[in-house]
Amino acid sequence: MGLAKPKQLEDHDQIRVPHNYSSDGERDEMNTGDIAIKWESARIRHKHDHAPVKDVNREHDRSLTAGERTADLVAETIGSWWFIIIQSIILGAWIILNVVAYIQHWDPYPFILLNLALSFQAAYAAPIIMMSQNRQADKDRLMAQHDYEINLKAEHEVKSIMRHLEQQDEIMIDILRRLEAQHRVLLDRMAVTAQGSDAS
Repeated sequence: MGLAKPKQLEDHDQIRVPHNYSSDGERDEMNTGDIAIKWESARIRHKHDHAPVKDVNREHDRSLTAGERTADLVAETIGSWWFIIIQSIILGAWIILNVVAYIQHWDPYPFILLNLALSFQAAYAAPIIMMSQNRQADKDRLMAQHDYEINLKAEHEVKSIMRHLEQQDEIMIDILRRLEAQHRVLLDRMAVTAQGSDAS
């Protein structure tokens, strides 16, 4: 599974802020009714161009071989309380029957046959459990890789949200500047009207 590289900002992701005011603060010659058209042309249109999220557990389970599934089943069985209880019952019955039974003892003390059986069990169980642990370690690495890719995608989404918020700030500032310009125009008109009334 390859690393997901962060996407470079596309042209449609760049914030394009139209400037309608000159450096000295004076308003440029522009119709005040086209603010919606201006910002519609500069609107950020975000696109979810990253790969869809995958279920790592399902993908990993599909790739398991028959031997790996068997190793997992054996490890799960040996690592359960049912296995410990059943094995304890069998060992207790074996020892009791060979100590106090009235029949012929097939494995008298010190229970050499029982030790041989347990040695065989340990000799085969240990490698199988290690195979299952190695497979689990591989799965953990895949999970860590998947978490890293999810973090990259989340970072990309957060950056897109921040771009949208920054553009909204620019729109609010643009609207405020237009309102202030209209307010100054109204004040000038009121002053002219007042001067005309005083002169008359």
